[in-house]
Amino acid sequence: MREAFGGPLRAAGLTAFIAGCAWLLLDPPSSAGISGTLIIIAAAGLIIFAMGLVTVMMIGEEMPEAEFRRIVDRSDRLAMLPPPDRVPSEFDELVIDALDELPPEFLEVLHDTPVTVSNQGHVHHAYGQYIGGTMARDVYPDHIVIYEDTLTRDFGHDPRLLRAQVQRTVRHEVAHHLGWDERGVRGLGL
Repeated sequence: MREAFGGPLRAAGLTAFIAGCAWLLLDPPSSAGISGTLIIIAAAGLIIFAMGLVTVMMIGEEMPEAEFRRIVDRSDRLAMLPPPDRVPSEFDELVIDALDELPPEFLEVLHDTPVTVSNQGHVHHAYGQYIGGTMARDVYPDHIVIYEDTLTRDFGHDPRLLRAQVQRTVRHEVAHHLGWDERGVRGLGL
């Protein structure tokens, strides 16, 4: 909190000091005009306080430490990855957003699980697929595939609908990763 107030208040105080010194040099006060001087000093103090308050209000609320840590940790993990061979497509961005919107506990579970986008959904007759042995029986390498071709074929006519279905598919496959069978995942509404 001190960091948020420090800079703007220091700048306002320095500005007021310089302006006050210049004013005193250009128009030295006399005992007859002391009431006018006090009014000007009080007005300057009020202006400085108001500007500091407005500056702090414009800065906004401080981000909670847990959220800040989550963003920093994710950034560190992403920085360690090699750069992608291509720029992410709009569909890739939908999958990335769906993953980012998962609760932090799910993201921790997915830390070592690759999530990829494929155009082989028509072969598997699916929107997504979990490949692995679940968290309970980890006998296969875990992998989640989201199929762009079937999702865009069935939901691409409406961007909002496509976004919602991508989010649902990602959550569906994450639930499989956590150990839910198909009936259990559907029971969750996924």
